[in-house]
Amino acid sequence: MRVAASADGSYFGFFYGDGAHFAVDRQGRELWADWPEGYSIEDAATYLVGPVLGFVLRLKGITPLHASAVAIDNQAIALVGVPGAGKSTTAAAFAHLGFAVLSDDVVPLEDVQDHFLVAPGYPRVNLWSDSVRVLLGSEGALPRITPTWDKHYLPLDQDGRRFQSERLPLAAVYFLDQRDPSLKTHAIEELAPGDALITLVTNTYVNYVLDRDMRQREFDLLSRLVARVPVRRIRPSADPSAVLAMCEAIAKDARAVMACAPAAVVSGAD
Repeated sequence: MRVAASADGSYFGFFYGDGAHFAVDRQGRELWADWPEGYSIEDAATYLVGPVLGFVLRLKGITPLHASAVAIDNQAIALVGVPGAGKSTTAAAFAHLGFAVLSDDVVPLEDVQDHFLVAPGYPRVNLWSDSVRVLLGSEGALPRITPTWDKHYLPLDQDGRRFQSERLPLAAVYFLDQRDPSLKTHAIEELAPGDALITLVTNTYVNYVLDRDMRQREFDLLSRLVARVPVRRIRPSADPSAVLAMCEAIAKDARAVMACAPAAVVSGAD
């Protein structure tokens, strides 16, 4: 994938190797898309709701985390981690346990005075086939996001699963570390502000296309975030099937964190 700007800087272009092209105006108000013959709208939407709209958020001054977000007691927690750490799998497991999910893959952070809000995404969680097998026993249990991708989606408005459609204050961020073969259970610890800042900077969305102003805005927001919001690291056990137990441990820890922090008031939610 290549990203380029027009000569006068008025437009940005995203050019994918499979022939899909997107253009966005600098204000993030208009967007155009084109794709080759035989391409499906589902294929195009995979890029659109990911990097392209993630960049639109940047143009509008909103910093998105590369994360999933879950609602716990009317507050949000964000799940970040390296690729393959299981952010979406963990969010889907939370949905299985009855928790509402706000967003998968892209978590927009809204800076509101003395706290931060997480805006909802769209009502599904995308999962690779191995995650579907772990959670549901068979990859055929969920439809594919597109016939050409080995990825499936979990709808959040069916079978008792819930989608959180209103924004919520961010209570904590959990960094999913690499699985530790020596652990029989999950270990959770708080990160120092400096370590937390580096962790979040490396886990923001489409950070490979930032200009100087966007990068400065991101550092300012994340510096204030780690000073106000606990960032926790969880080291999962080696058994991927223990994800439900890990979610219960995160929920218990999050409630303890919330009990020690003043509640944020959300006004003007839409």
